[in-house]
Amino acid sequence: MTDFQYQYNTLSTLTKGNGINSLILAHQTEIEEVNNIPCFFWGNLTDSYITAKCWTTLAKVVRSSFGPIPITLKDPIVSAGTERIRFEGFSSCNGVYARLDMMPEAIDGEFLANGTTNVDFNEPMLNALNAIQKNEKVTLAVGQKDVQVITSKTKAVEKKVTLPTRWIKGLTSVQLYLAEMQFKFELNKIETLQLFQSLPKGNVKGDFYVVKRAGKFMFSALASKDGLRIGGVHRLRLLDGILPVVKKVYVYESENKETCAFVCDFGKQQMLLAFSPDAYRGFSGEGKVLEAITEELPLEYIYGLNALLKSNETFTPSLLSIEHDIDFNTIENLTAGLSSMGLLGYDLTAGNHFYRQLPFKTDRILSMNPRLKNAKKIINNDEVTFIKKEANIIEAYVKGTGVNHKVAIINNIPQCTCNWFTQYKGKRGICKHILAVKMMS
Repeated sequence: MTDFQYQYNTLSTLTKGNGINSLILAHQTEIEEVNNIPCFFWGNLTDSYITAKCWTTLAKVVRSSFGPIPITLKDPIVSAGTERIRFEGFSSCNGVYARLDMMPEAIDGEFLANGTTNVDFNEPMLNALNAIQKNEKVTLAVGQKDVQVITSKTKAVEKKVTLPTRWIKGLTSVQLYLAEMQFKFELNKIETLQLFQSLPKGNVKGDFYVVKRAGKFMFSALASKDGLRIGGVHRLRLLDGILPVVKKVYVYESENKETCAFVCDFGKQQMLLAFSPDAYRGFSGEGKVLEAITEELPLEYIYGLNALLKSNETFTPSLLSIEHDIDFNTIENLTAGLSSMGLLGYDLTAGNHFYRQLPFKTDRILSMNPRLKNAKKIINNDEVTFIKKEANIIEAYVKGTGVNHKVAIINNIPQCTCNWFTQYKGKRGICKHILAVKMMS
């Protein structure tokens, strides 16, 4: 057992079952920083060819853009810990989220610590990945400052780069959409290949739907009751490189049927691609996380929880509440705080959250959520006047620029007379006026 593991286990023992004070203790206790450990994982890939195909697909995603934003961001996030490795990233437009989940069976090596790094996928790395053959021995090293891929022919090293703020904003939104998604279809290899043979060529405008007719899956321009809507269907071409080696594909859709996700299963690992409602809309602009932020908590709580959790560790709020004797409402607000800083991800097939260790600052909550900042300003300026405040009905006037906006929350369904709500109807998150009323009530 390493010194770090000993100190971590000692900390967990000291804090377990002591309620919210344990979180403060975790923040205040001096433990060895993971930053002092240069390597998180070192070992071999058990299915190097398929892993290389998935890495190449991830590189294709982060080197693409489907909106007006040029291709500027090409740096995947790599998390190592809890016997798993995850690679994830966004297209530059933030409209496509990709993640490779490498299970314990996909890697044969040693986890020296747990942590996260952020690297570029440049030409030397891409050339190395494209050259990997079936059954070739490939070594992977994930460290704090770089990621190395070593084959019999070459060694590619990618150095750590700064994590883009826009990607953090995307992480805060996409996991909320994933967490509410429902299973839609399961396709075997033959059905998957048949489906993608019907994929329209070129940049097709308008919505397309995945439908099942006469026992066969296909893409259709006609909406149907049981169809799966895909905005910007041409983005599915990102999956072309892994279709020949996929075993099964699981398809999910969000509750509002706006977003969808494809999970490609290879047995030892899975590749997820989630798509925003339309090609011109990125996940970072959705603002969905605001609906969960209704109460401020001391920063020590967030820091303390961060000290207790490992990278890729399953995050179960109810279990955490019971184990550490913390009020469930407090845990819910902690979960919202962690989500708002990109520290939680969601595993669709497992149906649970996982923790993502990132270098974070607590002021990120306000800086990345201007509507939250403006809602707090409304509250501080005493610009909310309640008309009715009952169990299932809340009505209030909120002072705006030259006008008072009326907010109504009936059976937890909010409405507002402002231009933002009128235009988007809540599809890009609640407005600052509704948020202010929710926070005060």
